[in-house]
Amino acid sequence: MAWAHGTTGVASRCAPSLSASFSTQIPGLELLLARGYIVAATDYPGLGTASPHPYLVGVSEGRAVLDSVRAANRIPEAAAAARFAVWGHSQGGHAALFAGQLAPSYAPELSLAGIAAAAPATNLAVLLSDDLDSKAGKVMTAFAMWSWNRVYDAPLSPLLDRHAASAIDRIAADCLEGPLEGLVMLAREWLIDHDFLHGDLTTTEPWKTLLAQNTPDATSLGKPLFIAQGSADSLVLPQVTASFAESACSSGIPVTFHLGKGLDHLKIATESAPQATEWISARLSGASPGDDCDKLPELRPDGTE
Repeated sequence: MAWAHGTTGVASRCAPSLSASFSTQIPGLELLLARGYIVAATDYPGLGTASPHPYLVGVSEGRAVLDSVRAANRIPEAAAAARFAVWGHSQGGHAALFAGQLAPSYAPELSLAGIAAAAPATNLAVLLSDDLDSKAGKVMTAFAMWSWNRVYDAPLSPLLDRHAASAIDRIAADCLEGPLEGLVMLAREWLIDHDFLHGDLTTTEPWKTLLAQNTPDATSLGKPLFIAQGSADSLVLPQVTASFAESACSSGIPVTFHLGKGLDHLKIATESAPQATEWISARLSGASPGDDCDKLPELRPDGTE
């Protein structure tokens, strides 16, 4: 099973493997190990290695997830198999979905059984635009802009003035202690206000094209999908996740949808871990997947209680 972690930051020192509590940051790890599964976990490029980290860059994340499975297969003592599943949260859900898209062409020697994602980042243009109303969302947008400026040479001007560009540099220097914990948000959010962007990121090139390029394609996954989403998530909006699930259903992909009523962005990962573990186990054993596609209209969260 390949684990894809949520946002920890964009600086090299933000690698999860450098944290003493790394193993506690994988939801369902004890359940998976108890079943005898090998769990591989990537840091993603630029974390623990030379920065910058390609934050929310789908091809980079997806390849890193697949490479972690390859690495496990090259450890003789692990006796790892080529058949695997992926499990990710938030940024890691984004990575898991891209791993699913890339697996047939990038890692044809591996056999992907299914993709599990909790509160995955899907429609980036919608998510980054809507997230500007929240502290965490502004920091996530800052991470993306800092990273893409360096990875793609996407210009920050005229979207940012000198003050905002300096603030983004300071935010990018920090790490999150755990996925999306409020520590950095509280300490750094004051550096940028709601109007720190002078223009629309979703309509300004090359940002518009890059957002589309790094949005996972629900119709090209080709494997069973498990999605967990909290109805009280203010960062990854429930209706955006539900729309992604419906697009996957329309392309014939079996989708299991777990709605965590009243759960926020962080809690959905730990709360859904037992269900995700059961679902992953069933996929790896070859059982036929269930399908909530017919139930999605009634399961579709509207973000309110």
